[in-house]
Amino acid sequence: MPTLINTLLRLFVVIVLVAGLIAIWEQIRGNAVMSRFRRGDNTTQSIVLKEVTSLGRLELVKYTFKDIVEHEQINDILPNSNAVLIVEGEATGCLDLTQITLADITAADDSIIVQLPKPQLCGWKINHDRSRVYDTRFSFLNESQLVSDAYRQAEHQIRQAALTGGILEQTRQNADRMLRPLLERISSRKIKLTFRH
Repeated sequence: MPTLINTLLRLFVVIVLVAGLIAIWEQIRGNAVMSRFRRGDNTTQSIVLKEVTSLGRLELVKYTFKDIVEHEQINDILPNSNAVLIVEGEATGCLDLTQITLADITAADDSIIVQLPKPQLCGWKINHDRSRVYDTRFSFLNESQLVSDAYRQAEHQIRQAALTGGILEQTRQNADRMLRPLLERISSRKIKLTFRH
């Protein structure tokens, strides 16, 4: 009996010591005490310029969306996998000014008519820094694919929401509001902006 008590007492002391050492180690790591002994970092990179592209898109409006996405993968044998994401994304409306030619600019007595290209949705994306996976269920076999599919569906929904939310019309209005006064000031003439269909 006394040997059993001694063994249990020793085991308890060892557990307390290990827990204490773990707590001390976490404290050292958290307070960056060891970083005082580090001299710096060394990173090696080899960047090569791959391509230079001329851009002529004038971004005129940006919509920001927040959404809760519930995505389900239907399985044959296993239970269906679910993912719930809290997603923030954005869509941008723009005009491609590289499409303007001299034929699109006509001058009358005291006015100029400029035909602009059709407004377009020039970009939409998920802001991954502000999005997160809230919950997943039954995704133990392929969680990364489940989350990836959910983000893809969310990105598609952002595009649709921007189009149905009137981003192209807002782009058209912002173009008239921003470009017309600028062109009138430069040309000292009345400017009328029209858009291709």
